Amino acid sequence: MTQEGAQQAPVNFWGEHPATEAEYYASHGAEGESSYFTPPGASPRRLFTRAWRPAAAGGTPPRALVFMVHGYGNDISWTFQSTAVFLARSGFACFAADLPGHGRSHGLRAFVPALEPAVADLLAFFRSVKQREEHAGLPCFLFGESMGGAICLLIHLRTPPGEWTGAVLVAPMCRISDRIRPPWPLPQILTLVARFAPTLPIVPTADLIEKSVKVPAKRLVSARNPMRYNGRPRLGTVTELLRATDELGARLGEVSVPFLVVHGSADEVTDPAVSRALYEAAASKDKTLKMYDGMLHSMLFGEPDENIERVRGDILAWLNERCTPAATS
Repeated sequence: MTQEGAQQAPVNFWGEHPATEAEYYASHGAEGESSYFTPPGASPRRLFTRAWRPAAAGGTPPRALVFMVHGYGNDISWTFQSTAVFLARSGFACFAADLPGHGRSHGLRAFVPALEPAVADLLAFFRSVKQREEHAGLPCFLFGESMGGAICLLIHLRTPPGEWTGAVLVAPMCRISDRIRPPWPLPQILTLVARFAPTLPIVPTADLIEKSVKVPAKRLVSARNPMRYNGRPRLGTVTELLRATDELGARLGEVSVPFLVVHGSADEVTDPAVSRALYEAAASKDKTLKMYDGMLHSMLFGEPDENIERVRGDILAWLNERCTPAATS
């Protein structure tokens, strides 16, 4: 490798020190592992999965399980881990999988022609974790960022009431923002062309890192993610996201799971107005919406550290309140 190549080679998202993931986890009071999961009857599809838990040296079992879903083009092995490690050191066992076509999971990069199989695969993985003996009786939360928030809502809408203790939705993609949605009649044209060439990466879009990450130095870190998809969106993926978010937009009133939505008021990738619409329309008796003035889409990595700590603190407080048994008289 040339000197220039060495300077450009990806490093860990937290920097050069500590040198390994295990050391990074340990320095934050957590431990982790990775593996592959093959959904029943789904061969040869495989999902790359990760788990983050409170460090065993602490001797305290996890307070709850948090099942996490990343956003479009992203994966679970780069900056996404920072939130999982934070939750693990705070007493939660976290589990996540790279979506099909993302990260180290099976499939053409960033090609999601149908969300239903992805939802089914994730649900199979999540349920396999929930069924482990050591997890019996623990509260179970969904956690989704951006497109992952939409997938969490789809999982909720396709599972029995009461299966989930709650859901944390971070800038959820309940509808693609008009600011990045292709203007009419381009969606209709794309849908037609996608029938014949769904994998073509030709859909024009804004630079998502530029629009998502506020801190310039953190943009560089995000861009160095070796597993991130940086090409143009594929036709089949875009038409499927348009279809799925249209479905969600029409079904907001059916959402009944307890939830917390956190969203930045300056988000230009997902629409804060739709998070407000979700809060107003949802049938959930326990629902909370927190809007953060001036924050962009990447609320848990791309903002100044003090903003990240504020959002993390609100998420942790919400989870803690729903893990603490109600006082009895």
